[in-house]
Amino acid sequence: MAFLLKVKADRVEEYSARHAEVWPDMLAALRETGWRNYSLFLRPDGLLVGYFETDDLDAALAGMASREVNDRWQNDMAQFFEGLGGGAPDEGITPLQEVFHLD
Repeated sequence: MAFLLKVKADRVEEYSARHAEVWPDMLAALRETGWRNYSLFLRPDGLLVGYFETDDLDAALAGMASREVNDRWQNDMAQFFEGLGGGAPDEGITPLQEVFHLD
């Protein structure tokens, strides 16, 4: 699964700093709900590309949606993003279609 979001250009440094210290209970929740090999890539202009692997995307997303720590994290992170329309960042992801894969 790969997705796009847009971080406000003037908040890129702080957003990066926050991800250098992700809460341990958030990391545990991601692992427990089936998120693996999760990476975020951020351009200086704020374009964010996320990538993770999971056996069941719907279950992974639903699992995180049911976690209290995810609610806290999403509420804390929402201030960094453009174009969410008042929603949480994890609800505003734009999935990318895989068009090539090299094994």
